[in-house]
Amino acid sequence: MKAELATDFPDFHRYFLPMLAFAVVLELLSTRHSRNSSCKIDASARECAPQPRDVRKLMNRIIDLIDKEQQKGDLTSFAVGDSVRVHTRVVEGDKERIQIFAGVVIGRKGRGLNETFTVRRISYGEGVERVFPLHSPRIAKIEVEQEGRARRAKLNYLRTQKGKQATAVRE
Repeated sequence: MKAELATDFPDFHRYFLPMLAFAVVLELLSTRHSRNSSCKIDASARECAPQPRDVRKLMNRIIDLIDKEQQKGDLTSFAVGDSVRVHTRVVEGDKERIQIFAGVVIGRKGRGLNETFTVRRISYGEGVERVFPLHSPRIAKIEVEQEGRARRAKLNYLRTQKGKQATAVRE
């Protein structure tokens, strides 16, 4: 029997995160009182209040939980220099179809939910680049056609190459 996680609950962020935030604030306040013995009930609020860095840590935890909830779990691993086929969902009217964009990954950027990757291809003699959010619901799947060996994090030099060299990355 598989145990269900709290993040599997459909309205996780609405019901559980406020409770989690409250629990973490209480924890921060209780650890603050135990660390600072001079903090008494009649002491000023300034001494006993959580410090801004503690509140920032709390907010970062909450944001990380929300990010983790929204991220895709079934990602294909690929690197800069790989030739990929990105299957994107396109909605036209009331119909939905899959459109494929094939090319070379020339860069990845960001982290977590904000991570994006750029794919470049040559279409009718003209270079076309498209930036995709990695965790977008519009991306159906990513297939790696051919693994490339790049010695750089960004392959911007491919923009200046002509012809066959513009798509060539070491295999």
